[in-house]
Amino acid sequence: MRTEPYAAPKSLAGLGAALVFGVSGAAFAAGELRIANSGEPDTLDPHHVSGVWENRIIGDMFMGLTTEAADGSVIPGAAERWQVSDDGTVYTFTLRDHTWSDGTPVTADDFVFALRRILDPAEAAEYASLLYTIKNAKPLNEGALEGMEQLGVRAHDAKTLEVELESPTAYFIEQLTHYTAFPLPRHKIEEVGEDWVKPGNIVGNGPYTVVEWLPNTHVKAEKNAAFYDAANVSVDMVQFFPSEERNAATKQFRAGEIDIQYDFASEQIDWLKENLPDEMRIFPWLGIYYYAINTRNAPFDDPKVRQALAMAIEREAITDKVLRTGELPAYSFVPPGTGNYGDPAYVSWKGMPYAERIAQAKNLIAEAGFGADNPLRLQLRYNTSENHKKIAVAVAGMWKQLGIQTELFNSEVKVHYNDVQAGNFEVARAGWIADYNDAHNFLYLMDSSTGVLNYAGYSSGEFDRLMAQASLTADLEERAGLLRQAEAMALADMPNIPIYYYVSKNLVAPHVQGWVDNTKDIHRTRWMTLSR
Repeated sequence: MRTEPYAAPKSLAGLGAALVFGVSGAAFAAGELRIANSGEPDTLDPHHVSGVWENRIIGDMFMGLTTEAADGSVIPGAAERWQVSDDGTVYTFTLRDHTWSDGTPVTADDFVFALRRILDPAEAAEYASLLYTIKNAKPLNEGALEGMEQLGVRAHDAKTLEVELESPTAYFIEQLTHYTAFPLPRHKIEEVGEDWVKPGNIVGNGPYTVVEWLPNTHVKAEKNAAFYDAANVSVDMVQFFPSEERNAATKQFRAGEIDIQYDFASEQIDWLKENLPDEMRIFPWLGIYYYAINTRNAPFDDPKVRQALAMAIEREAITDKVLRTGELPAYSFVPPGTGNYGDPAYVSWKGMPYAERIAQAKNLIAEAGFGADNPLRLQLRYNTSENHKKIAVAVAGMWKQLGIQTELFNSEVKVHYNDVQAGNFEVARAGWIADYNDAHNFLYLMDSSTGVLNYAGYSSGEFDRLMAQASLTADLEERAGLLRQAEAMALADMPNIPIYYYVSKNLVAPHVQGWVDNTKDIHRTRWMTLSR
């Protein structure tokens, strides 16, 4: 999932519930959780989102065959149990008895419908390639095969779902926690069409139901009384506020108007350490912060230019002086410690002194035809965030050593990613958090079949071949070796410049119980309780 992408909260005095007053005097219901969510959702349709801020909302509304526990580990969700064939390619799931929020039973056919929908080329779902593990998913989605009934998914009866894979996939059960594999309410979609995602129409099988969405203000969800485990869901209402201005969100948190803030600004770290040490939660996060380079157009189709840009970035200065919140400099695209992988591939110049790197980068830029009389000019785009701006300013200064003239361009998160996916950029800030703990989930961002999530437009037949071979390799050590070869190739070509490995930086009020730090930074509201 890509990272990130506040309005003042409205009064809830009209609610017939007990009210609590924050330090600022804002009123809210005692059973209400308020979250500063770091971005405005594009939609609430699981087939047309790709951001962590959207996942926080949608993951409260829907539940896949498997789901996340409070610590981010995988537990049964809509499926109460499953069996796997001896060759590891056929999974048979038995669904638990549960309903959509309107009381309609959830059936295996809802999963078949959803998986066929997201992989239908006509749907143009940007994240469909994540499901290419399923038999025939790739050729069907790419239009090379017709007839969605050939997808390796079938309902044997209302409670029995069979999924056939292209090859044994070590991370498949974890992958099913992701929103691309969520069921959809076929009955509601067939009834109201595209309007099914509007509040008042939308129904889910998760613990919460969205009842109000005021764009750029908030998304409000109420406890789903029909949820199978509703008796153990404590929070009655949750509101998600877009909060691209991190400092403003922190002020709201300090005033008692926000219970949880995702991604506080790093510049606040000293004040927070001194004044809110117990509320501050910093934890390793399985993700990569990077700059995508548009390889489709000159001069960025030249690997020498891309490699020079990468070499000139002093990562330690960014992590130690700009951020100062525990991030680690990145010299690989796959973070160290990623499952089923071992040590990642690293850039060949990882241990080279910075002065030598600058000298080599200058030579590469000169070889590419740029110099004092013909300086390289580029636009570096980033989405709204204090940290993104500071990093962009620092990087522009580093590139200036090569004679590069950098224009900084800022836009809100939705606009930013829409432009990046459309290829409307030269160099653009991006971030990726693992959907499942496997190197494939990072490297597939550079596979030519990935589509719009391959922001750089990178296309290498050999890279694609290695990725495809890895997907068909059951031996985990052999598979890791193939993926490592692919990563080394991508680092030599440098379509994406790795800058740092993430940590999650959140603020959690003392009265919020049930929050457990984890490397996925996934914290579903169903596990929270409030003790104001």
